[in-house]
Amino acid sequence: MSIRTLVLGCVALVAVAAPAGAADLGRLPVKAPVAAPAAFSWTGCYVGGFVGGAFSERDPVFTDLGNANFRAFSGGVTAGRVENVHSWNVGLDDSFIGGGTLGCNWQPVGSAFVLGIEGEGGYLRLTGSTFDPLINPVLTVAAFRGTPDVLGSARVGDWYGMITGRIGYAFGSVLLYAKGGAAFLPVRASVTDNCFTAATGCGNWGIATAVSDTITAGTIGGGLEWAFAPNWSVKGEYMFIGVGDHTLGSCASATLASGATVAGGPFCFNHDFGGIHTAKLGVNFRFGP
Repeated sequence: MSIRTLVLGCVALVAVAAPAGAADLGRLPVKAPVAAPAAFSWTGCYVGGFVGGAFSERDPVFTDLGNANFRAFSGGVTAGRVENVHSWNVGLDDSFIGGGTLGCNWQPVGSAFVLGIEGEGGYLRLTGSTFDPLINPVLTVAAFRGTPDVLGSARVGDWYGMITGRIGYAFGSVLLYAKGGAAFLPVRASVTDNCFTAATGCGNWGIATAVSDTITAGTIGGGLEWAFAPNWSVKGEYMFIGVGDHTLGSCASATLASGATVAGGPFCFNHDFGGIHTAKLGVNFRFGP
């Protein structure tokens, strides 16, 4: 058999078999084309938890305002009319923070922008106490009091809460965001002096003042969140709480060792707090769209 005869025979065979094969192929199930995976969306509500730390941007400043007859409480009976109004700083310790969040996000279809609202609550407690050193260019504590006895104490927190709005830009499963709103937390300040005996270097009289308030402050910050699974994400976040916009005042009458009240009315003190820096790491579980 020649090669030409073999080729012609194959062509004829294909010509005969092709219609039958086509008919059989038409009866076979056809697999649908594979759809492209859907783009990740941040839309949905979520719940989460976090841990971190907080510290004050500066020490609270306590100011001794004296009363109508004495320029300052710290001078005592001996020099209260000589010492002027003055201030001292009360150092605060850093604080652990921890708590939970609840929020919702909305990412329009086809957009990289993400809008949201979030509530946050947890534990935060910065505390400290410092004696008034009675420092003055002319007068010093040694001139009137051998022992510092006017103790200023401050506290920020025990608990705190935030309600904030969020706006972010998504790079797929990574979200860079800013947030801001209102923060709520208690603050407390007091001045105490329980040493009455001048012979031991005290200021001759005693006092106990205290003031506390739950304040509403502005808060602003931002963070970075990464969705490492369809419903799970981790975040790192910084927030500043503007406690420094609030000054508290406390007043109380001074008493002598005999129990007599010092003339001139109550002695008053101002307590000026600084803002609070917070940083946290957290994990969120998203319920889905």
